[in-house]
Amino acid sequence: MPSHTKSSLEAGLAALKQGNYPSAIAQLEPLASHQGNSTASLQAKVGLVMAYARSGELKKAIALCQTLTDSQNTQVKEWAEVALRHLTKNKKNRQKSDNSPAPSQQTAAPTKPRYPSAVASAGYQNNFIGNNGSLNPSYTKPKEFGIYWRQAKRAKVWQPLKKPNLIPLRLLSAGTFVALFWVLRAILKFIMATINLALVKLPYLEPVDLLYQDPSPVLLVILFVAIALSPWLLDWLLAELYSQRELSKDMLHNYSRETPRVLHRYCQQKHWPSPQLRILPIAAPIALTYGNLPRNARIVVSQGLLEQLADDEIATIYAAQLGQITHKDFVVMSLVMLITLPIYKIYQQIAAWGDKAGKGIFHWPFTIISSLAYGLWCILTGTALFHSRLRLYYSDRLAAEITGNPNGLIRALLKITIGIASDIQREESTSGLLESLNLLLPVGYQQSISLGSIAGHLNFESMLMWDNINPYRQWFTVNNSHPLMGDRIRRLCQIASHWHIDPEIHLTSQQSLNQEALNVTRQSFWLQTAPFLGVPMGLVFAGLIWLLWQAAFAFKVLNLKWIYEDWSFVTGCLLIGFSIGIVIRMNAFFPNIKSTNIYSDQQLPHLLANPTTIPVDSLPVQFIGKLIGRKGIGNFLAQDLILQSHTGLVKLHHISWLGQPINPQDLIGRQIIVTGWFRRGATPWIDIQTLQTQNGKTIHSPHPIWSTILAIAAQAWGAYIFLVG
Repeated sequence: MPSHTKSSLEAGLAALKQGNYPSAIAQLEPLASHQGNSTASLQAKVGLVMAYARSGELKKAIALCQTLTDSQNTQVKEWAEVALRHLTKNKKNRQKSDNSPAPSQQTAAPTKPRYPSAVASAGYQNNFIGNNGSLNPSYTKPKEFGIYWRQAKRAKVWQPLKKPNLIPLRLLSAGTFVALFWVLRAILKFIMATINLALVKLPYLEPVDLLYQDPSPVLLVILFVAIALSPWLLDWLLAELYSQRELSKDMLHNYSRETPRVLHRYCQQKHWPSPQLRILPIAAPIALTYGNLPRNARIVVSQGLLEQLADDEIATIYAAQLGQITHKDFVVMSLVMLITLPIYKIYQQIAAWGDKAGKGIFHWPFTIISSLAYGLWCILTGTALFHSRLRLYYSDRLAAEITGNPNGLIRALLKITIGIASDIQREESTSGLLESLNLLLPVGYQQSISLGSIAGHLNFESMLMWDNINPYRQWFTVNNSHPLMGDRIRRLCQIASHWHIDPEIHLTSQQSLNQEALNVTRQSFWLQTAPFLGVPMGLVFAGLIWLLWQAAFAFKVLNLKWIYEDWSFVTGCLLIGFSIGIVIRMNAFFPNIKSTNIYSDQQLPHLLANPTTIPVDSLPVQFIGKLIGRKGIGNFLAQDLILQSHTGLVKLHHISWLGQPINPQDLIGRQIIVTGWFRRGATPWIDIQTLQTQNGKTIHSPHPIWSTILAIAAQAWGAYIFLVG
């Protein structure tokens, strides 16, 4: 293939993946018409069909697809036959949609598919056209290896669902506010005490009496004022940081004719003004809502969401945002976002300054301060994790009820997951926007990393099997910002069945697990929780010791008076129990990695689909791929390390030795071999043992050693407290 042809083809396919269809068409049309039946011509024609379909030029897409059905290449011919059926079907649906009247309150709005999903899906395209531009030889059937959308129907007439119990959501909203208040109060008191301590130590200076006062009243006033001003302050922040701008209803109508009708009908029922519409100019498909009252609410979507979702799917996402306004859970989330966004920006800015300063003695102050700022951001966002998870169940339910289209919401959530993973692959890192706004998004970026990138290698039923079947799955969402995707989709499928419509996905029930598998999983779960079970066991041990010593004192065998006056020995017992739990779990958590029991990256789909594994079922792996993530000081804590293999993305966990000469972030963008332990949780990850480059450089990640150090430290500290008090 000539170099100019190759570059034009790559540019056209890249534009197609990014959603820039006019540019893709301009690049691919010359190749399709002047390259005969070469591989480049076939690739260009396949790409053109997708670009035509996504840009609404169905006639051109159908005409070109018909020529491909006569291709001598069996892969292309099979693909074209399937694509042609979907194109023709969607053309008929569009014609019917154009002649359909607006729906009543309980009648579904007609769907206007702008493209056939089985044709235009990015995952389908990536599977058929390889990353290097060659035709994928493993392609056989689109339904097996591509992304297949069942396009299950929506309800035409439906009854309202039973009113949900909002008390847990209300309590969690209040609890989130209280948790945020106490964390901020603790931080303020620490800062005030530190300042006064420094003033006491310095000569000629006196501490400030004001800093000894309780900051609670002032902090409460500040928080309530922040809630009152949050819509306008967040308008300014998002415009300055991420170029947010207004979205006109005419522009929204061009992408989804159903959405303005849904907004108007629902707001009219509630006697609300229509929420203000905003758009973020990014390719990742996201949506969020902020404000303090329905009349001050803002619904924000990205350009990528409008481009990658179908008409009815966009409407379901907007309906879900209306659900958050209805349930008023967006108020406290707006407050959390208002507080955490500036802190995240400080982390980014200090890291950028440190990168400009270069390595040396001046490098470390920037590294320490940016890491502290990131840690503070994590602590503050952590106060809203439980609330962030619970509220999405309620908004999903109301979105299905508003639109009568749970299947459309299922497709929307999955496409957002795929789109976020594609954005991370394209950018070769997790963008600051995705991470900083993660709490407000419909789908979390962390759960999208593996789930979204594996689409096309597994069907959705297999992808979501762990989320839906594993009996201990909810325990592993404690530190997650979003509920399990399979759990959300299962609930939407139940709504579809309640309305007597075929669900988009037929999920496997938990009853399919046999008793033997359940027993194995139960044993693994007890082993997984051994360090935490050691804490109550330590408490029991402390109680027994107290009873024994009390009996000895009563019989005048021993007179250990200090044990009755100082109960700190209980803390020592808790630490000792925790330490013993770590030791018990150690061998299972870090088994020896041998060449005979190692998994390769080709088996990643199988590892993700296994519904019985949990993190303690440490699977030795050796994956080959490209290391992606943030470069420089911004990734000093290794919080954004991802392996991009040919089967998908998987998150990496690394712990370094202080002062080691090479850090993983120094190897970002290079091909590597990762050896470690694969762990299946709500977010799958690999604990790195070694990370090796092609030229032989090796980085060790001493996870077992640090676990041992933690166990010894807890044991020693507990024993000291126990003996000394």
